[in-house]
Amino acid sequence: MPTPGLTLIIYDYPLNERIRTLLRLEDLYAKAHYFASQSHQMEHHAALLTLFEILEVACRADLKSELLQELERQKQTLEALRKNPAISEEALDEVLHDIDNVAGRLRSLPGKIGQHLRENEWLMSIKQRTTIPGGVCEFDLPSYHFWLNQDEDLRRQDLLAWLAPMLPIRDGLKIVLRMLRDSGKSSRHTAKQGAFQQMLSGKVAQMLRIGIPHNLPCFPEISANKYALNIRFTSLGSPQKSRTCEIDLEFDLTLCNL
Repeated sequence: MPTPGLTLIIYDYPLNERIRTLLRLEDLYAKAHYFASQSHQMEHHAALLTLFEILEVACRADLKSELLQELERQKQTLEALRKNPAISEEALDEVLHDIDNVAGRLRSLPGKIGQHLRENEWLMSIKQRTTIPGGVCEFDLPSYHFWLNQDEDLRRQDLLAWLAPMLPIRDGLKIVLRMLRDSGKSSRHTAKQGAFQQMLSGKVAQMLRIGIPHNLPCFPEISANKYALNIRFTSLGSPQKSRTCEIDLEFDLTLCNL
């Protein structure tokens, strides 16, 4: 277990494409929310670019159905815990209510995820120009330059309106990832000379979580499959070249599986 009071940097490492997609979207939604809540026009430009990234990542046709299936599976698992005296009925009801609420909103999503953005010709003209380096300058898109110079509240209102129809996806993946992260039990290990290997021996995991003390000047480079896990801890040299962190160091490892 982590030393009390010790600040850890947590690294999530997905072991399948589905979890990789959810982690990418989690990161993008957080960035979109942050930049949209700011006030400068360049921050709102960053928010719009992030919305376009969400659109690209979330375009998988089966994402909504996969989230609904996983939420239903988790609901059935949780319902089976009702008679467990170690489980708080109040906390259980709260989680089940959240699952039902999000599942209902997911089912009510019309059409393809982000369809409202695709049907907005003005937004799609901006998206097309973003693939060109420097392609959204004022002389390329005067209408976008005009929008960026509107009052910040108007820009924020637009951004939140464009984001709102995609929030059920965010809320669904938040529940799934929270349960995934909570599913594992952390264990302490030592990497000898910055290297660690562990045979998984049939253990099934969908994601790894690695916790490293904040004051250690290194980060993990991970390779894993269903048979073995390999971690090499490296540090940034100068100028920013990776090199093996050749010290014995302790870290926390969690194998997560729904």
